[in-house]
Amino acid sequence: MATVRIPSPLRRYTNGQSKVEGNGTTVSELINSLETQFPGVKSRLCDESGQIKRYVNVFVNNAEIRTLQGSETPVGEKDEVSIIPAMAGGR
Repeated sequence: MATVRIPSPLRRYTNGQSKVEGNGTTVSELINSLETQFPGVKSRLCDESGQIKRYVNVFVNNAEIRTLQGSETPVGEKDEVSIIPAMAGGR
C-alpha cells in the first residue's frame, strides 16, 4: 500500500486523516482505491472523464506526475503520494 498525503480541503472525506493508505499500481488505480474507502474524494480530484483536474497537483515521491506518465505513473508499495490543490489568490 502506498501512503497518500491528504490536503486539508479533502480531509472531510477521509474522516480528518492527513495520511491514508491506498492500493494500486498507478496513480489512477490509487485514486479509485481511495474512492472505494472514502466516497466523494475522486470527484474532487478528477473530471467527468476520469482525468486529474488541472488545478490538482499529484506528486509521487516528490516528482510531479505531469512530468512523468500522468495518471498512469507507477506507484509502488513504499511510495508516498501527495495531493496538492493549486492555490489561487493575491493581487
